[in-house]
Amino acid sequence: MTSTEFTRNTENFCYRHPDRQSFVLCQRCLRTICPECQTQAAVGVICPECMKEQVRAQTPAQRTAQRRWSRRPSGSVAVGGRPVVTYSIIGVTVAVFLLQLLTGGAVDQWLAFYAPWLYPSVTGVFEPWRILTGALVHSGFWHIGLNMLALWMIGRSLEPLLGRWRFLTLYVVGALGGSVAVALLAFTTPVVGASGAIFALFGALVVIGRHIGAEVKGIMIVLGINLVIGFLPGFGISWQAHVGGLVAGALLGLIYARTRRASQLGWQIALTVLLVAALIGLLVLAPLIWV
Repeated sequence: MTSTEFTRNTENFCYRHPDRQSFVLCQRCLRTICPECQTQAAVGVICPECMKEQVRAQTPAQRTAQRRWSRRPSGSVAVGGRPVVTYSIIGVTVAVFLLQLLTGGAVDQWLAFYAPWLYPSVTGVFEPWRILTGALVHSGFWHIGLNMLALWMIGRSLEPLLGRWRFLTLYVVGALGGSVAVALLAFTTPVVGASGAIFALFGALVVIGRHIGAEVKGIMIVLGINLVIGFLPGFGISWQAHVGGLVAGALLGLIYARTRRASQLGWQIALTVLLVAALIGLLVLAPLIWV
């Protein structure tokens, strides 16, 4: 379902396939293109027409070099727009869960997030990788099943919309945001699971959807239900990770939505780096609050 404003705005749809929503622009002509029309280039993706112009402009020497060194023609479309990053994250997470089962929980001890182990001045231990690796380990079949189902459902739509690198950045920043919130609000609580990253996808989807005029009420209802469940006693859910991931994802979604054009790519990268730096900077406050 889409709003009237969304359906009237042709810029939200592929110029070659008017029925297909997209968030990706050709880096040359700046027209909106769906995954089927995207061709990976050195500076992003370009549309079929721009790809043809680029091929026609090549010198004979360039064509020879391309045939010699390229594994596939430059005009081929990248993997049919499949959500490769989504599937890869699911595959890696499932593989880690199998290792958890095979090692009897030893992997949990190596990868789970535990805030005190980020501060050698407090505990004498410094294991910074836990900020992100906590999103790879899960407490059981239901935990990983629900998280990966949510990732699969959202990723199939959001990854083609954003592009692979933006989507991967969003997922990682969401995991970081969840860990930061846990460190600030539940310092001594061990946490596992990809919930922070999943909530970041929800947050970005809502923000981006509102900016392009999409109907997001259904998504907001699902998000609200899942957020409330985290506050209910007896579920053993880290609401701190949910809130942290949601806020981080919404902020990054806002950055993506406000820097869509190719000319704004530098701003997009700079603001993303600034957001990551701010999240890491917040970690400094945790021991000041709790120790």
